[in-house]
Amino acid sequence: MKNISEIFYWISVALVTLIPIINPASTAVLLLGISSHLSKEERNSQIARACLYMTGILITFLLMGHLVMVAFGISIPGIRIAGGLVIGFLGFRMLFPDEDQITGEGKREAQQKPDISFSPLAMPSLSGPGAIAAVITMSSSINGRRGIDKLFAYIGIILAIFITAILSWIILRGAGTLRRFLGVNGINSLSRIMGFLLICIGAQFAINGVRDLALDADFWRQ
Repeated sequence: MKNISEIFYWISVALVTLIPIINPASTAVLLLGISSHLSKEERNSQIARACLYMTGILITFLLMGHLVMVAFGISIPGIRIAGGLVIGFLGFRMLFPDEDQITGEGKREAQQKPDISFSPLAMPSLSGPGAIAAVITMSSSINGRRGIDKLFAYIGIILAIFITAILSWIILRGAGTLRRFLGVNGINSLSRIMGFLLICIGAQFAINGVRDLALDADFWRQ
């Protein structure tokens, strides 16, 4: 029972963190703007591939997060503080938007691409720097665990990534209906709510990093 509750704990933590960062509703609006040259079948096929790419990218960075930290000499408090800052910055951009994710020449190029599944849908829209920073930060959070606890933590986060991918697939498939139902103002309001949640999540990541740094005896002996 404890192991099951551990899995559900990490699923909930990862979902609450990833869904506001990925924000599939905003990606749905982007999709409508760059997929007019595709047929319905082509668009649906590329949506499925984009979600698969997103899943692969996030799971790879989750599993390789510790190796990245070791290779670059990054400490757990450092990755938590940096991840919190990146997530908080993305939250501020969503709460106080300045411009679209893709504008001008980049958007015109995307509108002419026969395959938009990897770029710009999978990267940077669904699995951009914020989502990657989040999974690496979560990887650092479970790095100190041992044995079965560590395994169940990874299982929980991977399941959350799959759930997020399925949710993104559903929302992207219904992009037209979503825009008609919420309207531009509704989607913008939803993005601002998600942005505020991201600021809170980023602040908590940074606070945890500062706390870990303050308790790190090796750091103070340097």
